[in-house]
Amino acid sequence: MNEQFGIAAFRSRQQVMQFERALRRAGVPASIVTTPRSVAVGCGLSVSFQLRDRRDVADVYRLERPGNLIGFYQVDRNASGRTEVKPLGLE
Repeated sequence: MNEQFGIAAFRSRQQVMQFERALRRAGVPASIVTTPRSVAVGCGLSVSFQLRDRRDVADVYRLERPGNLIGFYQVDRNASGRTEVKPLGLE
């Protein structure tokens, strides 16, 4: 089974938690996940969201302007567990 989702990676755990709460307040489903190794700069945690919600995520980001953002990424994980990460360009 292949899995695709987006993440917002930050340098600060505090920013991860604040952005996740802001998304939830805006009605965007989000959760905190371990940042994939290929993006392994920062605090080690990211905010995960469904790709279909990326426009809403970008809107919340523009309103909240949390600091310490590393970037937004698309994560593709295949059935064997291989993970590929590429920039989403939502900033």
